[in-house]
Amino acid sequence: MKVQLFIPCFVDQLYPQTAFNMVKVLEKACCDVEYNTNQTCCGQPAFNAGFWEEAKSVATKFIKDFDSTDYVVAPSASCVGFVRNYYAQLFENSSQHNLVKNLTGRIFEFTEFLTGVLKIENYGAELNAKATYHDSCAALRECKIKEGPRNLLKKVKGLELVEMNEAETCCGFGGTFAVKFEDISNAMADQKITNTLKTGATHIISTDLSCLMHLQGIITKKTLPLTTMHIADVLASGWE
Repeated sequence: MKVQLFIPCFVDQLYPQTAFNMVKVLEKACCDVEYNTNQTCCGQPAFNAGFWEEAKSVATKFIKDFDSTDYVVAPSASCVGFVRNYYAQLFENSSQHNLVKNLTGRIFEFTEFLTGVLKIENYGAELNAKATYHDSCAALRECKIKEGPRNLLKKVKGLELVEMNEAETCCGFGGTFAVKFEDISNAMADQKITNTLKTGATHIISTDLSCLMHLQGIITKKTLPLTTMHIADVLASGWE
């Protein structure tokens, strides 16, 4: 099965190892993984800031970069959710309509591709830790991802998965929200971290590095005994 990899901006710049680990897992599942080096951004930051024409320009390039019959897989429900739910709005009544419809049917967040398309939950991973799972807003609300990541984590050898209170509550990041409303954003992250600590977990796992980056900033500042991990890094643990 051929897969085109989409690596979001912040993953490319800040967390490249997560992208490499995603490739490892996909190749272990016998996928033929390709990476188009011309790819850039999906356009979400500009769209969320109100610059729709600029977002449309970036999205036009995205459509061209992934104009094929292959699956497109990304380690970010936020980016996938944006393409899936808002490209149609950007390109309404345009000549790109059919291309957008085709793309939105082929693009998947990493875990939903593993469980929904490949239909494989056990990747032979091993991680000796106690962890809790954070539902990112984009995964839960825009991509309707809930049980898939948990099912994947339950198959990881040595990993004890525990649920935190209010697992579905926002961590406070929200892109530019964290910049515009810093105090509120940090308070929301504090609540998420407090709920995590109450479980006795040592790790917070999620599908979205944007959430994890925000939480890790608070954790590091307060020197708390917690580690954040993207689920791709978890699934690539314990094997070469």
